[in-house]
Amino acid sequence: MRRHIAGWLSLFAWLALCPSMNALAQDEAFFRGKTVRLVVGSTAGGGYDTYARLIAPSLSKILGATVVVENLPGAGGLTALDKVNRADPDGLTIMLVHGVAASFGQLFNPSGARFDLTKMSHLGMVSNASRMWVVGPNVGFKSLAQARALGRPMIWPAISPLDGIGDGAAFTCAALKLNCKIVMGYPGTNEAALAVTRGEADSIYLSDISAQNFTQPGQNVPLYALARTRTPLYPNTAAIYEQNEIDADGQWLLDYRATIETLGRILVAPPGMSAARLATLQAAVKKALSDPALIAEGERTKFYIAYGDAEETRKATASVINDLTPAQKERIRAIVIRD
Repeated sequence: MRRHIAGWLSLFAWLALCPSMNALAQDEAFFRGKTVRLVVGSTAGGGYDTYARLIAPSLSKILGATVVVENLPGAGGLTALDKVNRADPDGLTIMLVHGVAASFGQLFNPSGARFDLTKMSHLGMVSNASRMWVVGPNVGFKSLAQARALGRPMIWPAISPLDGIGDGAAFTCAALKLNCKIVMGYPGTNEAALAVTRGEADSIYLSDISAQNFTQPGQNVPLYALARTRTPLYPNTAAIYEQNEIDADGQWLLDYRATIETLGRILVAPPGMSAARLATLQAAVKKALSDPALIAEGERTKFYIAYGDAEETRKATASVINDLTPAQKERIRAIVIRD
């Protein structure tokens, strides 16, 4: 009798799973032959665009769909994120998001951001990176002490206040007690980095991955890794903490910035997606970003892939956005928004 009861229970459990298994199968079939828009909130040629074009073929193959990269620059990616947030949650629109800029955009709402990053459909992390203070080839300083004694405002180029390089510059200047002027309005990271090379600006805040594009011989120079330890991509460039010239307030700012930088490049889709459709996309992203061939291509091109679990990324995003005290939030707001 017990064997019969156990058998019936197993049958009932299997039947209960059938609808969800069927839904997953239907959602896997849904993507075949479709076109998926992979939105990037910046111009072509930058780090996010390069990453999107690197992973698009793998996603296309796994989904059986055509994944096309669509550039929608504006407000440091927030304009594109607003549009994706309002898109149909059918899985055919996804976005490679700058987790830092999106989190700050939500925290401080400088241009009417209408998204909630914690409620969007998280698909996983593509990569994260250390941050670098990069300077032009002919600047008049080679150390933190010399930068503080420059005698004029240090010029940093940016796209917008919350584009990653703009807010990163603001954090760096506040933490290191530098006299700075952040110039907005550059169309993309490429143009901003070129302005440093030409001497129109002094410094730029870049990830170590992106910095590789702009620190070739005759271009810019990595001055410091803005972290407690050196980055493996620039082992001969000192970490800023090696200077022992940063007060407690500066250390808190640099450490918070390092924490929020762990959000890295994250893939999201509109909120409200069905559980089965979301699971299908999450599985496809995990499979694509775990593909040894894609990882090897990333290493070859120095655009490294480091998959992060979708739920863990969502939790980290919620922590960065929700766990600041009011005083800490106001302190960061004063640095980043400067209104």
